[in-house]
Amino acid sequence: MYGMHIHRAVKKEKEKETGITIHRVNKNYDEGAILFQAKTKIALDDTPEIIAKKIHILEQNHFPKVIEDVILKTDE
Repeated sequence: MYGMHIHRAVKKEKEKETGITIHRVNKNYDEGAILFQAKTKIALDDTPEIIAKKIHILEQNHFPKVIEDVILKTDE
């Protein structure tokens, strides 16, 4: 599952939180080693679009640092 499908499912199931997982890429979708995870709370009145915005904020806040850490660690 990906994109708005996830956010709609999270809303439908009345989840209290959702989040991101940043992982290494391999030949199978979403099966690489986990590098980082972060969560955000969901309010009862959050729409799938609001949930998507919360996820985008997590991605924007964490992807650059995780990628930088992996690159710098690899260069050692």
